[in-house]
Amino acid sequence: MARLVVIYKTPKDAADFDKRYFGTHVPLAKKIPGLRKYEVSEGPVATPAGPSGFHLVATLHFDNMAAIQNAFASAEGQAAAADAQTFDPAHMFLFDNREV
Repeated sequence: MARLVVIYKTPKDAADFDKRYFGTHVPLAKKIPGLRKYEVSEGPVATPAGPSGFHLVATLHFDNMAAIQNAFASAEGQAAAADAQTFDPAHMFLFDNREV
C-alpha cells in the first residue's frame, strides 16, 4: 500500500477551514480514482511535548505509488489538487509502506 499524508497548519479561522475542508475538499478528494481509504485526524494534533502548530492530518490510502500518480493525473485528482491550493501551504508526504 502507498500513502499520501497531508499535514495542515493551524489556520487563523479553524471553523472556516473545517467548513471548506469537509464541505468542499473532502467530497472532491473522495472522487479520486484509486483512492482506497481517506482518514483524517480527530481532535487536537499534539506532540509528546504538548500542542503542535498543526490543525489536521489527512491520510489517503492507495494501492501503490503508481496509483497515486494516476489518481492525480485524472480530472478528479486535478480538481482536488486545485482545491487544495486554496488552503495555506501544507506538508505533503508520499510513500510506500510495509508491515514489519
